[in-house]
Amino acid sequence: MSRRRTVSPKKKIALLAGAAVVAGGGAFVMATTSNAAPVQNASNSTVCQGLATALGNNQSFIDGQRANPDAQSQARIANREAVIAQIKVQQAASNCQVGESAQGPQAAQPAQPAKPAQPAPGQQQTTAPAQGGGAAGGQQVCVGSTVTLSGEAGAPAASSNQFPAGTKLKVTNLDNNKSTTVQVTSVSGSCALLNNAAFEQVREPGKFLIRRALIEKVG
Repeated sequence: MSRRRTVSPKKKIALLAGAAVVAGGGAFVMATTSNAAPVQNASNSTVCQGLATALGNNQSFIDGQRANPDAQSQARIANREAVIAQIKVQQAASNCQVGESAQGPQAAQPAQPAKPAQPAPGQQQTTAPAQGGGAAGGQQVCVGSTVTLSGEAGAPAASSNQFPAGTKLKVTNLDNNKSTTVQVTSVSGSCALLNNAAFEQVREPGKFLIRRALIEKVG
């Protein structure tokens, strides 16, 4: 005669509760794993490329200040280090590789004279008006350069490694036909680096890089 082993009600409750905890924990781990998006970088994300370029431009500026310091270099370096810290926050928020740095293509290309496009035979040449610029076109410069943001706050402005403070630049985003005319107020590591306010006037939603940019010197 066999004996049936019985489990008390209290033990049954404890076993069921333990199984639920294990199952729930497994489900949580699976959900966490499945919901975690892979970190992107400049090679596969326009957003990440723009932030990496902005970080690289600021690092290049800091390197230049350290190589050729003057009375204001320490203050400029401290300001740009704060900007880099903010860019890293934006990289984390955008699921980009934090600290990734890149230099924009042809960022230090010398200024070149404008080359007006030639209309097709039998057609008249027309120019679509850009939005938000408020200034007539000038001499095209830095042909082929991309444009990104410096991360600096304040009124719309730009920084440049080619034009002195006081120069007026008109930057047009050819992908959305928006433009802004700003004054150069400081030095950077690229032809035209817009601060946050200026970049907001011409950016496409969710993008931190203008690949097709028209940069003109207007004053």
